[in-house]
Amino acid sequence: MKFLLDMGISFHLIPDLRSDGHEAVHIAEISTGTLPDAEILSRARADGYVLLVHDLDFPLLMAASGSRSPSVIVFRLRNMRPENVLIYLRKALVAAREALEAGAIVSVTEGAIRVRLLPVRDW
Repeated sequence: MKFLLDMGISFHLIPDLRSDGHEAVHIAEISTGTLPDAEILSRARADGYVLLVHDLDFPLLMAASGSRSPSVIVFRLRNMRPENVLIYLRKALVAAREALEAGAIVSVTEGAIRVRLLPVRDW
């Protein structure tokens, strides 16, 4: 799977993701400045990335857009250290891989992994 990590997700995840066989790029590798959320979504969509975020703006933008891509995994963890995020990302991939490939918003907390298929119809 291909991942684009937003600023709220540590770039320290990248080596582990790559060793797991994924393609992973941090937004800081793409732009030295701040990119608007819409541009980040557009880049993720164009390049086939699943967007990893800690920011609730992205799921809201995707829900409002009516689009099927990009898929977004939003982490709402109390502990956002890279090693903890990696544990929950791996769990999310087991639970929601097919949904992510089809287009989904996946919300990850310590207690649950919630999947919402895109496009969101009742927005």
